[in-house]
Amino acid sequence: MTWLPPAFLATALLYASVGFGGGSTYNALLALAHYDYRLLPIVSLACNVLVVSGSTIRFARAGVVPWKRALLLALIAAPLAYLGGLTPIKQSTFLVWLGLSLIAAGLALFVPRAADSEAKPTPLAKWMPLAVAPLGYLAGLVGIGGGIFLAPLLHYTRWAGARAIAATTSLFILINSLSGLVGQLAKNGIDTFGDALGDALPLLIAVVLGGQLGSLLALRWLPERVIRMLTAALTIWVGGQLLYRQWF
Repeated sequence: MTWLPPAFLATALLYASVGFGGGSTYNALLALAHYDYRLLPIVSLACNVLVVSGSTIRFARAGVVPWKRALLLALIAAPLAYLGGLTPIKQSTFLVWLGLSLIAAGLALFVPRAADSEAKPTPLAKWMPLAVAPLGYLAGLVGIGGGIFLAPLLHYTRWAGARAIAATTSLFILINSLSGLVGQLAKNGIDTFGDALGDALPLLIAVVLGGQLGSLLALRWLPERVIRMLTAALTIWVGGQLLYRQWF
């Protein structure tokens, strides 16, 4: 499918510019291309790791990662992501869950973001360690990092300032993607890693380039709000396409 590498590059560009990995949309694009659904999560999670690794390193160097609180969230969700990766799931069920997840994720991007000067956290902020458990399981089940759901919750509860939330989300996606990937390989066999990535090298290169371009785009040209709306539109459209093909 010659259209997949450009689509992956555009997805990584948009998602990286708002601090996400893009795993949900990589999955959907592969599903629309009739890729073996058992291999979808492996490819998308590997792409996630490539996109958010650079972001995590940059946030760490800038000293904006709230390590204790961020690791608490990530390490609670990671075992659930592994279990989600281990869970057997039928193709039709997988695609419906993926489509619904995409639409929910796109709508979540409309949640207002907390500013670095925002007021103190709401009472709900202390419940985030419990909230991340189902996010971790869903991430592993459908092959996403879960950050696209976590970030709106953190902003809504004013868990921290905008930069700290972006750094936390990036770390969360990285750890959950790795954990979910291990679960997927344990379920399907280690040989599937080579099968999944054997033809995916152009896609991996595309997301690396897109991730770098996304960071540049966010910093120099388009306003963040515009990028978020474009990302939301892409996510909802792709999720809708998946559900339409499943149900009609």
